[in-house]
Amino acid sequence: MMSQTSLESKLEALQCHFTWDLGEPSRSKLFHIRYQLEDIGTEEGNSWLGHIYNLRGYVQHKLGFTQDAQSLFNKAAEAFCQTRRADSDEGPWLVVNYGNLAWLHHHLGEQAESQAYLSKVDALMNKYPSPSQDELHPEIYAEKAWTLMKFSKDKKQLAADYFQRAIRMQPDMVEWKTSHVLLLYRFLTPANTGLDTDMLEKMRIAKEEDPENFYLAAQYLQECAEKGERVEDEARELATKILKNPVSSFSGFKPLLWVYFKYVSVDEAIDLAEEALRRHPDVRFLKSCVAFCYKWIITSRDSYPKQSTIDRAISLHEELISLYPQSSFMKRMDLARLYGMSNHSQAKAEQIYQEVLESDLEPADKQLVYNRFANYQFFDLHDRHRSIKYHMRSAEILIQSFFRQNSIMNLEKIRDKKWHQTSRAIEEFLRNLPEPEM
Repeated sequence: MMSQTSLESKLEALQCHFTWDLGEPSRSKLFHIRYQLEDIGTEEGNSWLGHIYNLRGYVQHKLGFTQDAQSLFNKAAEAFCQTRRADSDEGPWLVVNYGNLAWLHHHLGEQAESQAYLSKVDALMNKYPSPSQDELHPEIYAEKAWTLMKFSKDKKQLAADYFQRAIRMQPDMVEWKTSHVLLLYRFLTPANTGLDTDMLEKMRIAKEEDPENFYLAAQYLQECAEKGERVEDEARELATKILKNPVSSFSGFKPLLWVYFKYVSVDEAIDLAEEALRRHPDVRFLKSCVAFCYKWIITSRDSYPKQSTIDRAISLHEELISLYPQSSFMKRMDLARLYGMSNHSQAKAEQIYQEVLESDLEPADKQLVYNRFANYQFFDLHDRHRSIKYHMRSAEILIQSFFRQNSIMNLEKIRDKKWHQTSRAIEEFLRNLPEPEM
């Protein structure tokens, strides 16, 4: 048996989720990630299945569900054997997985098992050295990139760099190229500037190389529509393909619904969402798609929606809160908004807002609630005085966000109506309001 100091030193040197500086996210954030990973699905043929199980195992460990973590790490190893279709059961793709298991057994106080996995990592590293002496193995770079892409908001550029390194050393891995392009498109393309020709061309090439990735196909279709192309026929054709496949959050269904909603037909979008749910009534992810579809309709149309449409949206959101119990903050906010627009549920809207405001919230979440509650008071209850009070509370939280800006904008609008009796107080409030630190 090696000494405790020596063991810990070897563990710290591993490349795995336990050493990748993923931070200390809150429990609510961990549950949110867990739900997202569960909704990706576990169908055979998913080339990221091993990585999904590995990250799910790490999240379960962070949440304190050790047995689940070990089971998921073991499933990751099985998944890699299936997806890599190698002659051997072992390969460099297992380095991260064995590292995770070494750490997990160490945390459980099972040092002999931990050392056994450390030995397995050493054996794999000797048998499958990196093609480049000064760099990690491309399989490790790819998994590290995928993990950062899913787990860490502020490390998307680092994830993109890791994908590039992996692809440079092993250019035949199509799924790495596709994920790299999606990462660049979704997270590293400036918002509101329109997609440049180079990025659109990268998406087109990736789509040709990975024709079965309908998520990429749906995103590409959206960008073509943004450029003014007619996409109705292609969208309907893609819908037929997606509905034939196993349902998951990576099937392309949600971005395709957005294409339908904006560029095909709102009614067809609802019909497509309801048809998918009719075929798979127990799939949690599909219920969220249908719920969001109704929310889009209700909150984006100029005309006031039918009560039956609001009722359907309310029913779906109530169900979603029970299906995502530890990650329901935004769903509760959406439900409160829907209740506020309903003819017979405004008391329920008030109740949700008050319950959430009395709970232990992060400052950014509290700012959001103050803003939403202020707008509810103004637009649904026509109580301007309460609306002003909560817009001020939102603005006082010195975090730069859409919600703070919206509250300030609404206060400015009321201030500019000089006849309003509170305009002078608002003017003084805004004049003394400090700016958030950058």
